[in-house]
Amino acid sequence: MTKLANNQHNDVKTITPDWDVPKSVRVYSTTRIGGVSEAPYNALNIGTHVDDDPDRVHENRALVIEAIQAPNTPLWLSQVHGRDVVFVDCYYQHNEAMEADGTFTRDTGKVLCVGTADCLPVVVANSEGTALAVMHAGWRGLADGVLQSGLAHFSETDQLHAWLGPAIGPEAFEVGKEVVDLFLSRSRENAAAFKPGQGGKFMADIYQLARLQLNRLRPMKITGGDHCTYTEADLFHSFRRDGAASGRMGTFAWLE
Repeated sequence: MTKLANNQHNDVKTITPDWDVPKSVRVYSTTRIGGVSEAPYNALNIGTHVDDDPDRVHENRALVIEAIQAPNTPLWLSQVHGRDVVFVDCYYQHNEAMEADGTFTRDTGKVLCVGTADCLPVVVANSEGTALAVMHAGWRGLADGVLQSGLAHFSETDQLHAWLGPAIGPEAFEVGKEVVDLFLSRSRENAAAFKPGQGGKFMADIYQLARLQLNRLRPMKITGGDHCTYTEADLFHSFRRDGAASGRMGTFAWLE
């Protein structure tokens, strides 16, 4: 489950998980509502790599930081649809150009984040609220093992909870047979996440692919996965829908 909330600090609207972890684990996914970008990136776009006005993007980022009351500047990533999840500890020196598709921490005040516009943001925390990972899971990252990389940072004794943030829904995510074959080569049970589409294509359920993979890796409680960035155009940016004219949402999380 998720909750869409207005913010008392400005007009930014965020989505938060409704999950069974301590309140000291803070998680927010932005929508496209509440920023200053002009069409077609209207209104809240946090992506610097799209053809939006850089000044407006930086203002949007500042509005998000204010809205969620982040304790520090987020650890922005340069995402490459890979599997690297970086361990962020007290000695970590942030490099904004760092290429990775996720971060993990056990330190308080480290604001982890990923940007998405159809790909799946996955947040995992332990039941004590002392360990946290945020991962960017597009289909390539899922196939390559980005979730496995993130979970490898947790202790074997950690009881885990996962939240699946807003991503493209199963009625809108069309893929080719090569994508189906790739996932079936990883596990035959992934067949449950695909159904035949039109013209030899298939409809993929990225939420189900993530659930199946998480459950194969280790037992955990999984919530979320109840939005579609493609069809909910009033709430979300979508690269599949808008192409190069798409902005980006952000998923932010930290430990207090």
